[in-house]
Amino acid sequence: MVIGIIGENCTGKSTLAKAVSAALGAETVTGKDYLRMAKTENEAAQLFRHKLKAAVEGESVIYVISEKEQVSFLPEGAVKVLVTAELDAIKERFRARMHGNLPAPVEMMLEKKHGMFDDGDYQLRYHSGRDDMDATVKSILSYGDK
Repeated sequence: MVIGIIGENCTGKSTLAKAVSAALGAETVTGKDYLRMAKTENEAAQLFRHKLKAAVEGESVIYVISEKEQVSFLPEGAVKVLVTAELDAIKERFRARMHGNLPAPVEMMLEKKHGMFDDGDYQLRYHSGRDDMDATVKSILSYGDK
């Protein structure tokens, strides 16, 4: 089973991925961590795509995605989960990550990227701070039973 957990920075993707991984015992790959698979980016991307394709029917892999181009790595049959949050919550979480400081250029970047994944095709949507995480985890796991 391949699970793509997709969303902007500081929406709660990693928190959801940890909960799913704990329930499923799945490997979690974040962003460009796949680059460690080979010496060149092209070779690593090719190996990672192959790994994900094989995992659709085999071992479980969770891929945490925060960049649009990374969505293309997900093979047919992957479960795509969009994770969202209110812009003010994203800014507060990012500010906390940066030890209380949110520079204006970073704030503008967050505003520009807000909603960038909204038009995609997803099996599930999870809004952190509003939706029940345990129920979302159960819904994600139910795709493995199909």
